[in-house]
Amino acid sequence: MIGVLLVLVSSFFEEISDSIGKHTVSQKKESLYTFGFLALLWGTIFLLISGFIRDAFIFSSASIPTLGIRIILEIVQLHVTLLAITVAERSTFGFLRILTIPLLLAVDVFLGYSIGTYEIWGIGLIVLALIVLFINHGIKKSGAGLVLFIAINAVATISLYKYNITHFNSVEVEQGIVYIALLIYSFAMAKIVAKENPVTFLLKPLFLGQSIAAGIGTIFISFAYLFGAASVITTVKRAAAILWAMLSGGVYFKEKGFFVKALSLLLIIIGLIFLAL
Repeated sequence: MIGVLLVLVSSFFEEISDSIGKHTVSQKKESLYTFGFLALLWGTIFLLISGFIRDAFIFSSASIPTLGIRIILEIVQLHVTLLAITVAERSTFGFLRILTIPLLLAVDVFLGYSIGTYEIWGIGLIVLALIVLFINHGIKKSGAGLVLFIAINAVATISLYKYNITHFNSVEVEQGIVYIALLIYSFAMAKIVAKENPVTFLLKPLFLGQSIAAGIGTIFISFAYLFGAASVITTVKRAAAILWAMLSGGVYFKEKGFFVKALSLLLIIIGLIFLAL
């Protein structure tokens, strides 16, 4: 239950950051790379502070192979995710990413994590909600391919993350190393490609708020994986993201098809109840 609450809070703040980023990038007020840098900055700082306070800087050299692979995949994931956020509808972005869940379930079972009957039923209902959307054309094609890619790639990145924090590194070290690598990538690309200095954007209230919201979301989701199997935590994360994306998509971005999306969301809520049992 603690993991579920952490994910709900995380998704709320991530949606605030993503919605601001989608708008500002489309208005050419910031580049894709500055958007990524701002989204990562505070989460990285919060994790390092948390590690210092809790004295939780635990690192094992045995994690280097899996950590190295994860860093490469996370850089690709970051770049494609930023593109997807700016191109796809908010609700499409939220719903399609749920494909990560059945794939993660298979990985969790393979790795030996215990998945109960209620959790399987919950995941099944959430996947059914996605099928309802496809049948009723509740998902737009624009940016869908990008979202499908990050949904599949997330299986690898999340599984590697869960494996490393279970067997080798603390949350703060594992996420801190990865986020520092992503920050370096985003900053370098912003300077070289977009000719922007992402740090100066922090002087503007809108971008500062965008960055802090993303940071809060990062902290909550990072620790959520300590309280459950990766498939369950990701299921709740994706479902909560759909709720917030539907609200922002309908109210702020004026997206259509609310009835079909609401029906699918109802199935997702029932699925979440099963997960919480």
